[in-house]
Amino acid sequence: MNIKKGDIVKILVGKDKGKTGKVLKAIPKDGRVVVEGANMAKKHMRPKREGEKGEIIEFARSIHISNVQKTGEDKKPKEKHRK
Repeated sequence: MNIKKGDIVKILVGKDKGKTGKVLKAIPKDGRVVVEGANMAKKHMRPKREGEKGEIIEFARSIHISNVQKTGEDKKPKEKHRK
């Protein structure tokens, strides 16, 4: 896997197509990455103690490595093969 934590990637497919973000976590075993601000999901949490209110938490889910492309610092996609 040539993408690691801290790299800037561009999303190629899905509802977040065209967005760029920083890789928060790489999961090489599954071939997935978690990108900041992309593939967001909401989870409803129960109150843990009496008198506390429940809440809705929004978090980033993982994306398959084939659906992202590593970009440079200038936000332009890097080309794999130059002729």
